[in-house]
Amino acid sequence: MSRWHVGPAAKPPTQQGSNRPGILPCQGGSLSDSPKVRANDYPFDPICVGQPQTFPEPFVQRADSSQLQTTNLDSEVRLGFAHRVRFTRDAFDLANPALRDVFGGDSDIATRRAVAFIDSGLLQATEGEIANRLRAAFTAGGRSLPQLVEIVAIPGGETAKESHEIPDIVLQLVNHHKICRKSFVIAIGGGAMLDAVGYGAAISHRGVRLVRMPSTVLAQDDAAMGVKNGINRFGKKNFVGAFAVPYAVLCDEVLLETLPDAVYRAGFSEAVKIALLKDPAFFERLERDAARIASRDGAVANPAIRRSAELHLRHIIDGGDPFEANEARPLDFGHWAAHRLESMSAFSISHGDAVGLGLLLDCRYSNLKGWLSDADFARIRAVIAALGLPMRHALFADHAALLAGADEFREHLGGKLTVTMLRGVGHGFEVHELDHALVRQAAVELS
Repeated sequence: MSRWHVGPAAKPPTQQGSNRPGILPCQGGSLSDSPKVRANDYPFDPICVGQPQTFPEPFVQRADSSQLQTTNLDSEVRLGFAHRVRFTRDAFDLANPALRDVFGGDSDIATRRAVAFIDSGLLQATEGEIANRLRAAFTAGGRSLPQLVEIVAIPGGETAKESHEIPDIVLQLVNHHKICRKSFVIAIGGGAMLDAVGYGAAISHRGVRLVRMPSTVLAQDDAAMGVKNGINRFGKKNFVGAFAVPYAVLCDEVLLETLPDAVYRAGFSEAVKIALLKDPAFFERLERDAARIASRDGAVANPAIRRSAELHLRHIIDGGDPFEANEARPLDFGHWAAHRLESMSAFSISHGDAVGLGLLLDCRYSNLKGWLSDADFARIRAVIAALGLPMRHALFADHAALLAGADEFREHLGGKLTVTMLRGVGHGFEVHELDHALVRQAAVELS
């Protein structure tokens, strides 16, 4: 076995075929030989994994036990952030103060700069008008708004999260326009696009101020309320990312009018989820108004979006775990299967539709376990159906692939598997294992 001798006259080896010193030569295969690892995932010489390395005596320095002392400087870090969330109608109307108010907390706002990113689907749906109105609003705002230096169109949907391309564009423009940590990245689009742009902002200067303007129901009633940003990697949802509290979230109901019907309806799966967990009265409203919501009646749909957003926000802020350090993750109810269905479909299933399907699976599982009554399960199925969400999918037939999502979910959350289940409307609880036979039974009914 080759050794890297660490000592007074030691010199690290050079791996054969490499000019990089300090890499231990491999014997019997390397990290990149694994069929699960693609060579381009590791653009460097791999170190052997699983081979013990031995070191000569000079590497070890033994001290007298009387010198082995530890000084403890442990401290609790308390962080205080403002999380500004506003709902309005027509934020770019020059008579609407909402845009100016969002930036009003910065007394030096006139010295700041901003680069704006717009979901290309939204830009197309408005025939470019949204960019013109954004530019006009910032021009009219004068010294009450930052200087808007560029507007960039980028792809929306899950495509936005499928590579590092969008975060890299954010980094390049932050550098090019000399956007400082007190200046702004503005993201206008759906949840996936907000995630990708937000990740770029979070890693620029270790955090440039982010203003989100969510343009989908799912982003307004859930995604934009959180403090998470990220992209997908290795076929896994949100594998790469960062926690960062946005400077502000400005929800404009006019933007929702640009959505296709299916995309509009899909966002209400998150409203069903949070109602089931937190607010039985809200669930009853959804039961009563589901058909009107599905037909895009703003008189009932917009209040439902705001209530869902409020419940998500209150859990994030008041729940004591905004950065998800704990194992319990109630807001991910229905999501272990949802994320897996998305990846199994190569992300052709939208997140909103996947969440609806994941809720059906976990509610049926809760019912089969005897926790959730037949009557409550029937109510949940009826609401999801009345909202026009999908009630079954062929991918549920692939039980092995589906159940692999439980371990991916555990890995992503950290620690032991923790999945939220339901005892009744408004009564969620945590379990730490799944009965695979019952998961398969529920999945058969949904396939």
